[in-house]
Amino acid sequence: MSRVGIGYDSHRLVAGRPLIIGGVEIDFERGLDGHSDADVLAHAITDAILGAAGAGDIGSHFPPTDERWRDADSIELLRTVVAGLAGTVVNVDATVICERPPIGPHREAIESRLSEAVGAPVAVKATTNEGLGAIGREEGIAAIAVASFDPSHGLGTR
Repeated sequence: MSRVGIGYDSHRLVAGRPLIIGGVEIDFERGLDGHSDADVLAHAITDAILGAAGAGDIGSHFPPTDERWRDADSIELLRTVVAGLAGTVVNVDATVICERPPIGPHREAIESRLSEAVGAPVAVKATTNEGLGAIGREEGIAAIAVASFDPSHGLGTR
């Protein structure tokens, strides 16, 4: 019996940081602010997988108060989570929400990078917020993800 989890994350756009989405650096005038590399999509996917596995959330595994995770590569954090789970990720469906930059030109690279990290198919879509709210004003980027998980070896972490 598969289980399903949902994850959401958002980060503020700031000058002086690279923009990394789904493990892919995108050329843009601002990047996402956060304790790690602030990869909003990898964070949402990590939370979705952890939720489906009944294994907490990204903050409980990699607290932002712990300096070990400063500027951490979120793809490596995702790999660490997946490797520690008793079970298998079946698939992930995710959406990036931003006005700019366009995600379409990077979708294939993002899906490939995330699928490799998760060991399962990852579908990535993108949408805008139609100019509404902080995302619509280009103050930040958000992502939402749903993961299917087969706990064939039991729930939780190994």
